[in-house]
Amino acid sequence: MKIVDVQTIPADHYLFVRVVTDEGIRGVGESGTWGFLEASEQVVQTFKRYLIGQDPLRIEHHWQSMYRCTHFRGAAIMGALSAIDIALWDIAGKHFGVPCYQLMGGKCRDRVRVYGHVFGRTTDELVQACVAARQKGFTAVGHLSPFGDEPRDMPYFKTHARKMRDAIETVRLCREAVGDDVDLCVEIHRRLTPAEAVVLARGIEPYHPFFYEDPTLPDNLDAMAEIARKIHIPIATGERLHTIYEFEMLLSRAAVQYVRPDICMCGGLTHAKKIAALAEARYAGVVSHNPLGPVSTAACVQLAACIPNFALQEYPSGEDRPPKSDLVSKTLAYEEGFLIVPDEPGLGVELAEDAQEKHPYRPRPRRTRLHVDGSVVDQ
Repeated sequence: MKIVDVQTIPADHYLFVRVVTDEGIRGVGESGTWGFLEASEQVVQTFKRYLIGQDPLRIEHHWQSMYRCTHFRGAAIMGALSAIDIALWDIAGKHFGVPCYQLMGGKCRDRVRVYGHVFGRTTDELVQACVAARQKGFTAVGHLSPFGDEPRDMPYFKTHARKMRDAIETVRLCREAVGDDVDLCVEIHRRLTPAEAVVLARGIEPYHPFFYEDPTLPDNLDAMAEIARKIHIPIATGERLHTIYEFEMLLSRAAVQYVRPDICMCGGLTHAKKIAALAEARYAGVVSHNPLGPVSTAACVQLAACIPNFALQEYPSGEDRPPKSDLVSKTLAYEEGFLIVPDEPGLGVELAEDAQEKHPYRPRPRRTRLHVDGSVVDQ
């Protein structure tokens, strides 16, 4: 079996990659470099020149060749590599007639617990969203920003005291609204300094958040470790990291309790499985980052099915806009807060043939929030 084509399929605000073989088996993947998909698409074209004529089943070898063939790294490159890697695993599963997870050790579970996204510009809207998620059967909610989802074109200002008190009160009200039957995954979006992150963590500790996500920028791993030493709630981070080497440095500093690899950017299923093993050795859980399309979700479920330290899976409500059925021919089954692990060969989903025609590519807008003094604010 040989690779005869590698196709990029930008649809809506996603970038899918299809790898085609001379035996008619096709695999699909997705790039996670959502802010720079045009760049990632060009990297796929570069890798295509290497892949044509290769045996698609030499997945680890191709991973190493693509990663180590130049001296350059970064999100656009890793998004492209990840999409191709996922597609190769899809081909392997179809070739052997088994789901991808069967090739990675077999199932540890039949269902994958998921958390739904909640949004709101105000505390009342966030509370209502949490209640609505519970009514839909979710036992966990995430993307829960205690600062609210304010528009990025609105200049920001709050005093430190007001910023902290309002955020703490929002978490309290959300907990009060859903009780202890729904876990709260508190999302900070890297917008705090280490000092602010410690204050807020101590304030929301009584409400037992499942995790405290990305409290500060990920560039300085020692800063995340400093926060972890001073608080008593679990930190979740890792969505912006690209390699097993970065995750090892994060874990070795005891800076994280839940790793958040993005399978579509951290090296695909090949390296996501290795990251999970690194985390397992330190009793850290895995909560794969997944703000993307249904192919990403399918890859995340394959990983969750076969690792012992799976904790929770992000399940974006945005997948319904456009409908998932417009992008893939068959969607994964959802039942009362869980996705059912599919038994079909490969990933368990197929990209719809008319996905690109129905939903032409639309780049994500570039928006940077500013403070009232004109400086940049992380959000």
